[in-house]
Amino acid sequence: MRALDISVVGATGAVGTALIKLLEKSEIAINRLRVFSCSSGARQFKFRDQTYVVEALRDIGDIADTKADIAFFCAGGDVSAKWGAPFASQGTLVIDTSNSFRMDPDVPLIVPQVNARSLTVRPSPGIVANPDCSTIQLVRALKPLIATFDIHQIILTTYQAASGMGLLGCKELLNGAEAVLEGSAGPPAERFPVPLAFNVIPQIGEISREGVALEERKLVQESRKIFGMPHLQLTATCVRVPVKTGHSEAVYVEFDDHVRLEQVRELLANEPGVRLYADEIRHGYPTPRFLGDPADVHVGRVRVNPENPRGLWMWVVADNLQVGAALNALLITQLAIANNLIGET
Repeated sequence: MRALDISVVGATGAVGTALIKLLEKSEIAINRLRVFSCSSGARQFKFRDQTYVVEALRDIGDIADTKADIAFFCAGGDVSAKWGAPFASQGTLVIDTSNSFRMDPDVPLIVPQVNARSLTVRPSPGIVANPDCSTIQLVRALKPLIATFDIHQIILTTYQAASGMGLLGCKELLNGAEAVLEGSAGPPAERFPVPLAFNVIPQIGEISREGVALEERKLVQESRKIFGMPHLQLTATCVRVPVKTGHSEAVYVEFDDHVRLEQVRELLANEPGVRLYADEIRHGYPTPRFLGDPADVHVGRVRVNPENPRGLWMWVVADNLQVGAALNALLITQLAIANNLIGET
């Protein structure tokens, strides 16, 4: 594969920063790298022993100047909605981490470990969508179970870190925690509905008239699209917790028939990219603060419901900036390269 021209939009944010670090360590040959900020430019940084200057997206005069082989969009839905299609119109394959295109029927929603077959041809809009961070770790843990058993329903609660709201979300959490420890009420909430420090918030995203938050709708819609199961029964409560990085999920899966714990453990243990904590008494369980390999989905507390032999609980933890965003976007790139989708129009 020839060296690629790559652009990163939102390069100074939490996901963009993580993506650039992964790109630097990857084996992808890069001919030209351009990095964009949504506000101001001129910041410099090192990448593979070269110095690069961050450009301001607003300073682009001619959209034809944005042509590249791949453009990663890591700057949020408003930026993707405005700039994603114009970038793609230049023949660039856009890999978007926002919610802008995920439910577009012409845009594949890809988790390479789960539905790589959905990206065997270049999508007509020139855009590939990266799922929500909480969806990615969920479907990766569910994949071997859905492939083996008939699922009746899935019920889960997520415990999502402040970094899901970017660097400003982390800063707001840390500033609020410092203020509380000093005996102050702290600054008012800006990135969250109420202050997050020493608190939990049962709302992520706007709440609809039906009482369902946006993040909860994403989990349902995206999981159905990724698995190709439009009638998958899934419901969730999404909670923001005072954790800097790392999303956790308590997942309850109810099957059509009785389930054997030994079989479930074997399936999870053999799933690539999933680390199973099979015996919490001896080996513990995953927690976001002390997470192991950030490229893995960590699964523990796996147990059959003693009141219902068709029910199974498991605890799923992952690094939301890597597994949930940057790493998945990089794996999409590698899949597109392997399938010769780069440079097609």
